[in-house]
Amino acid sequence: MSENRTGRTAVVLGGTHGLGKELVKSLAAKGTTVYLSGRTQESANAAAEAIGLGTIGLAVDLSMPETIAQSLSSVPSVDELIIAAIERDANTLSNYDIAAAVRLVTLKLVGYTEAVHTLRDRLTPHASIVLFGGLAFLRPYPGSTTVSTVNGGVEGIVHSLATELAPVRVNAIHPGIVGDSPYWEGKDNSHIINRTPLGRTVTMAEIVDAVEFLLNNTGVNGVNLAVDGGWLLK
Repeated sequence: MSENRTGRTAVVLGGTHGLGKELVKSLAAKGTTVYLSGRTQESANAAAEAIGLGTIGLAVDLSMPETIAQSLSSVPSVDELIIAAIERDANTLSNYDIAAAVRLVTLKLVGYTEAVHTLRDRLTPHASIVLFGGLAFLRPYPGSTTVSTVNGGVEGIVHSLATELAPVRVNAIHPGIVGDSPYWEGKDNSHIINRTPLGRTVTMAEIVDAVEFLLNNTGVNGVNLAVDGGWLLK
C-alpha cells in the first residue's frame, strides 16, 4: 500500500524527464503536492499536464543562478527539495570547451546551492533535501574531468549543508548506470553489467525508491548514497 503523503509539498528541480520525472510521478501518486521544474515554462507545463495529480510546472534554469530566486518565488513552504537537474558533458583536454565546463560547474555547484539558499526560509522544520550527483567522481573516464569534479563537489555540498541547515536533513544520491533510463536504454551496457555483482544495471524504480528512502528516513543525514548494484566493487 502506498504511503499517504497528503499535505506535504515537494519541489523537484529537473522534473520534466528521466529520473526526475519518475520521482515526481511517484511522489504525486502518494498525495504530495509537487512543483516540478524545466528550463522553460512550456516544458514544465507539458510535463505537469502529462503527469497530472495536481503537479505544478515552473521554469528554472540552474545554470543562471541570478534568476533562481524569482523563478521559485511562487513556491510556498517546502517539506522536500530534490535537485535532480543534470547535464552530460564529455569535455576532453584535447578539445576543451571552456563555456561548457563553466556552464556545468555553475549549474551543479552554484545553481544547486542557490536553489537551497532561495528556499531556505520556506523549509519546514522537518524538511529533507536530496541532491543528485553521479559516480564519475569515483570512476572517471576520458572526458569526465568536469563531470567528475562537480559530482565530487556534490559530496562536499552535502556535508556542508547538513551542518549549516541542521536540523534539516541533506543527503545525495549517486546513481550508477540506470539501464532503463532514456539515456542508457538501448545502449550496449554489457561492459558495465559484466563488472557489476548484481548482474544487471540498476533501474529507475530503484533510484526512485532510494531517493524516497533518503527523504523519509529521519535518521539518515549527510549521506552520499551510491545506488549502483555494486559496480564500484570491481
